[in-house]
Amino acid sequence: MSDLVTQIHFTVNGESKVLKAPPMKRLLDVLREDLHLTGAKEGCGEGECGSCSILMNGDLVNSCLIPILQANEAQITTIEGVAITEQLHPIQQCFLENGGAQCGICTPGMILATHHLLKKYKNPSLLQIQEGLSGNLCRCTGYIRIFNAVQAAALTGVAE
Repeated sequence: MSDLVTQIHFTVNGESKVLKAPPMKRLLDVLREDLHLTGAKEGCGEGECGSCSILMNGDLVNSCLIPILQANEAQITTIEGVAITEQLHPIQQCFLENGGAQCGICTPGMILATHHLLKKYKNPSLLQIQEGLSGNLCRCTGYIRIFNAVQAAALTGVAE
C-alpha cells in the first residue's frame, strides 16, 4: 500500500502543475520538497501555529494538515505567489515598514492571513484583525507591530 501514488492536477501561484505523489503526502511537503516553494514553513506540524498557511481555493488553510489528494484541482497561492513582480506586495511592504516581520518563521503565514482578511474586510477593526490572525502564532513581536502592519495595509486599499 505504501507504493500507491496518485496523479494530482492543481494550480500553484497561477501555474498549472501535474505530479505523482502518495495521496496522503502532506501538501506542505509537496510544496517544499517537490515544487521547491519553501515560503510555507513547518512550525508545529499539527495545524496550531499557522507557519505553513497558504490560500487554497481562496481559503486560508494549514498546508501541514492537507493531504495532497485533497488539493486535486485546487487553486493554491503560497507566499511566493503574493508578489507578482520583483516589487514587494503592499502587504509585504507594510510588514517591513511596521516591524511586523522579525525572525521570519511566521511572516509568510501572517501575510497570507492578512491577504485573506483584507479580502473579507476592507477596513478591519482591531478585533477583526486579532480574529483574522488568530491561527498564526508569533514568538518575536508581541503582535502589536503585526496589527499595525495589517492596519497600514488596509489603508493602502490593497483589497480593492
